[in-house]
Amino acid sequence: SPMRAWLGAALVLGAQLRALWLAAAVEVHTAKEVVAVNGTNQRLKCTFSSSSPVSQQLSVSWNFQPEDLSAHEPVSETPDRVTWDGNIERHDVSIMVWNLKPSDNGTFTCQVTNWPDVYGTIGEVRLRVVQKVSFSEIHFLAVAIGSASGLMIIVVTAVIICRQHRRKARDRRTEAADTER
Repeated sequence: SPMRAWLGAALVLGAQLRALWLAAAVEVHTAKEVVAVNGTNQRLKCTFSSSSPVSQQLSVSWNFQPEDLSAHEPVSETPDRVTWDGNIERHDVSIMVWNLKPSDNGTFTCQVTNWPDVYGTIGEVRLRVVQKVSFSEIHFLAVAIGSASGLMIIVVTAVIICRQHRRKARDRRTEAADTER
């Protein structure tokens, strides 16, 4: 029927338009979570890929939402707190946050538009500012392996010393028996 053919054509066209829209989108990539120590500096990495070459109309915006979910505010560049740390030619639009404070806990979002690619994903980085570095699994593994290695060295050394001690005692007994004859 003509209605069925028209519906089929509309579905195919819709699928093609969707594929075209997805191909013309900017993809933004970030670390999902960053843990940093209070008082240190942290680079918040944000990179992007675009189906179009980087244009003069490229737009980058960073926003911040504190942990308490209050205002979603734009991140402005201030030399003592936030500076640009990206390289547009390398599709890197990262920022550096200086002298981290507990009030920096929250979610930073990075959005890139590159005309005609105006749609796309928004990158999110959850920043957690801690007082000191936690004892990570890698540290635990290093201590466990180091301790096991140290214990193994002690056991091997003890076995070697015991064998030498027995050998000397056996040699002394043999000498004493030889001198008695």
